[in-house]
Amino acid sequence: MSDHAKGGHGSLKTYVVGFVLSVILTVIPFWVVMGEPFDNKGIAVAIIFILGGTQMMVHIHYFLHVTIKVEEGWQAMSIGLTILLLVIIMSGSIWVMFNLQENMMPAHEQIERVRNLP
Repeated sequence: MSDHAKGGHGSLKTYVVGFVLSVILTVIPFWVVMGEPFDNKGIAVAIIFILGGTQMMVHIHYFLHVTIKVEEGWQAMSIGLTILLLVIIMSGSIWVMFNLQENMMPAHEQIERVRNLP
């Protein structure tokens, strides 16, 4: 049984796999933003957030060595909490980004109304 399966530190192979996956999961969203392959920004945002969440899970598994099998389920509970927090943060971020234009940039009519206040 490897050190990684026992819950110890990972081997060089697991660190390299984690690093390669992290690089791939960083390059793809970078390409989505810089190359603009999609006309729909919603698709681009979905891809970026899905790959960002996947990258977080790669870091947790390959670099922090958190797995479901060790320590009698305590790490499984921490993975569940991590996924819950990930969903809350990502959905909140998407909500803020999509409502930012509407809430932060008043319409031209509103600006004129404010200027004409007594």
